[in-house]
Amino acid sequence: MRTTVPQQDGGPPPRREDARRNRERILAVALAELTHSPAVALSTIARKAGVGQGTLYRNFPDREALILEVYRFEVQQVHDAARHLLATRPPDRALREWLDRLARYATAKAGLADAMREATRAPATPARWGHVPITTAVELLLEANEKAGTIRPGVTPDDFLLAIAGLWHIGTRADAGERVRRLFDLVTDGLRAGAPGVPAEEARPSGAVTPPERPRSSSAPGKRQP
Repeated sequence: MRTTVPQQDGGPPPRREDARRNRERILAVALAELTHSPAVALSTIARKAGVGQGTLYRNFPDREALILEVYRFEVQQVHDAARHLLATRPPDRALREWLDRLARYATAKAGLADAMREATRAPATPARWGHVPITTAVELLLEANEKAGTIRPGVTPDDFLLAIAGLWHIGTRADAGERVRRLFDLVTDGLRAGAPGVPAEEARPSGAVTPPERPRSSSAPGKRQP
C-alpha cells in the first residue's frame, strides 16, 4: 500500500538561506558598482559578490532586470528605515534621521541615472515603481509627528516632497553634504514652526538671532524728548 506524505500548509517553501544571502549580496554589490559606473560588466558584479555568473543569471535573467531590482531594493530599504526609526526613536528624531537616509539614497540614484534610463526604455517598464514606498514612508513619519505635536498640523506628503525636491538636484558635488544639511535644516525648522508640542523658543530656526527690542519712550504722549 502506497503511503502519501501529507503536504504542509503555508504556501511555497521559503527561499533557502544561502540563496537569499546570494541575492542580497548581488544587489548590494550591483548598487555600489552601478553607482560608480553604469556600464559595469555583469561578470564583474558576480565576481565581487562572490557568486558564479550562473547564480547571477538565475536571480536576474538580464541586465535590465538587475538594474530595476537594484532600484526597487534601495527604495524598499528607505521605506523600511522609516518603520524602524519610528519604532526606536522619538518621531521628530526619526524624521530627521530618515531624511539623512534619503539623502544617501538620492546619491545612489544619481549614480544610477544613466543605467535607469537604459533599463526603462520599454513602454511596460514600471519606471515610477519607487514613488509608492517613498510616499508611504513620508505618510508614516508625518502622521507620527503630527500626533506627537512635533510638526505643524496639516502637512501632506505632497507638501513635504515638494519642500525637499531640491535634494534631487544637489548631485555629488564636493559640498553636497553641507548643502543637504542646510536644506534639511530649513525644511525641519519650517515643519516645527507652529507645532503645538514645540515651545516657541525651540521652534526658532537654528542659529536665528532674536531681534533686539525697541526702547520704550518714558515720556508722556505728545512730549518731545530733550
